[in-house]
Amino acid sequence: MVTLAEVARHAGVSASTVSYVLSGKRPISDPTRRRVRASIERLGYQPHAGARALASSRSRIIALMVPLRTDMYVPVMLEIAVAVATAARAHGYDVLLLTGEEGPSALRRVTGSGLAEAVILMDVQLDDERLPVLRAAGPPAVLVGLPADPAGLNCVDLDFTAAGALCVEHLAGLGHREIAVIGEAPGVYARHTGFAERTLRGLRDRAAESGVRLLHRPCEGGHDAVAGVLARIFDERPGVSAFVVQNETAIEPLLSLLRRTGRAVPEDVSVVAVCADQIAAQASVPLTSVAIPAQELGRRAVDRLVAGLTRPDAEDTAGVELLTPALTVRDSSGPPPPPARPGSPRSAAPPHGARAGSRPPGS
Repeated sequence: MVTLAEVARHAGVSASTVSYVLSGKRPISDPTRRRVRASIERLGYQPHAGARALASSRSRIIALMVPLRTDMYVPVMLEIAVAVATAARAHGYDVLLLTGEEGPSALRRVTGSGLAEAVILMDVQLDDERLPVLRAAGPPAVLVGLPADPAGLNCVDLDFTAAGALCVEHLAGLGHREIAVIGEAPGVYARHTGFAERTLRGLRDRAAESGVRLLHRPCEGGHDAVAGVLARIFDERPGVSAFVVQNETAIEPLLSLLRRTGRAVPEDVSVVAVCADQIAAQASVPLTSVAIPAQELGRRAVDRLVAGLTRPDAEDTAGVELLTPALTVRDSSGPPPPPARPGSPRSAAPPHGARAGSRPPGS
């Protein structure tokens, strides 16, 4: 491994001059600095992280708190985490990944030890128990999420309230008046996780404005759980003609169950999802969806954090930034089927494509 002394000999300067070039503690002439930098690059020298931290009082490590819970869709969380790590490296920072559910204790441990000089928090809840630690002269931090009270915090997220409203707008514009929402697992709502609660608020508010009846049912995901929820929905609201899904693990089971019960998508029932674009585009029926911009969220969180570290007095390094959602129309949404007239052949027939003797969900 190349040493600082070897860099100094190669550049024809003293070891202290190399140290000052790296730390910036003393002015060094431009020609000398360029010669030292060229030697560092030529020899592939990497400053020792511990020594660099002691010299500068900065670890150049960002702690990323991303609790990996069993009721959350991990791939999207990890996509944000990878984007954070990539963007941080581009700024000269490394990332310490914290995946446990320790909450405030982990935040105090990491920041109190000086191991990390800044923090990015994910899986933000409306009344997140980590926030008092941050507000009590905590480390510089950015939240990928939006709590109920973001005052004094630095937050970036998708505008999930607007995302929910977009889904209802699209379906109501097609003529749907009975919409069911298959939501996240019950535990996500029990914790008052911000993105789920705000999406539901947007769905409900826009449904009320549009004269649409909305039924929300949390769902664990997986075939059996979705089958149970679907049967309950059609039992409670037989007239449901459209679904909004905010649960990636429920998407394919839902499409499969609709096919098995003879309900064609979108001829008999429409489906709109709030999920990653890749999931929507590659579904068995390409889904109309509002995308979750995971990579952009990760990049913007790092950019805001680094801006706060390097320009702490700048006005644009704090506050709330909500990304505007966009709805992409694909094959899964269309007008509802025309209502059957009493006594007509359609009123007595099974749903589109069903075989004789098939039983609808909930029967």
